[in-house]
Amino acid sequence: MIVRDTGPDLLLITQPDHAAVAAHIMACWRAQDFPTRATRDLALYATAHHDLGWAAEDAAPRVNPDTRRPCDFTEVDWATRHALWPRAVAEMAERSVYAAALIAQHAITIHRRFQAEPQWSSFFGTMEQLRDRWFTAGAPAGGPPPGVPADPPPEDRLSFLQDYGIVRMGDLASLLFCTAWTHTEELDGYELRARNGVVEVAPDPFEGRPVPLAVVARRVPARPYAGDGDLGNALAAAPGVIMTGRIVGVEALA
Repeated sequence: MIVRDTGPDLLLITQPDHAAVAAHIMACWRAQDFPTRATRDLALYATAHHDLGWAAEDAAPRVNPDTRRPCDFTEVDWATRHALWPRAVAEMAERSVYAAALIAQHAITIHRRFQAEPQWSSFFGTMEQLRDRWFTAGAPAGGPPPGVPADPPPEDRLSFLQDYGIVRMGDLASLLFCTAWTHTEELDGYELRARNGVVEVAPDPFEGRPVPLAVVARRVPARPYAGDGDLGNALAAAPGVIMTGRIVGVEALA
């Protein structure tokens, strides 16, 4: 769960909803020959579902025992993370082995800062094995489910790292919008920054076309919660709020 503090209230955004925004952004990405890439649809599918492992966590949000506030995704313990990412890859592999490999690569990449910590050593080994397994695997028997792009044969997966760059960029751009982080991020030669609901990306990858953004959040009071049940009750009664904004390409960040 993404927890955005607005003062008197908290806005809660599920990870799958954030991922849908990420895919919407990257569907408008015009740089790096992405519009004509043979694996474009699969890269977008992986982007749209890169956080499917968080769905169970978002369905039963927890209270941080130290702050007594809803637990933001950045505060989730390592054991939970170790469980959800292999589960997500396994679920995706039933639909697309290529997207499963991309999600495994995402898990490795976003957690690299923990690589030197002993409790994380088995996680990286597991995720690397899963990535390599699904990267080289044939497509699921019977073909892809409806709405899922077909996997390329293993010999036609040379754009894997470029496709992962799409997943990573979409994740970062959407997080800047959903969280309202104000610091500048750098990724793959681009700078990104969010201000007042507008995410700026330099240099411009959208060919001058602003991309409107929207995500549904649940508004709950910014108060201490007695426990997970108290938070669950508040969330069940919480009104939905549509957060809107846009992402734009600029020559350089001012």
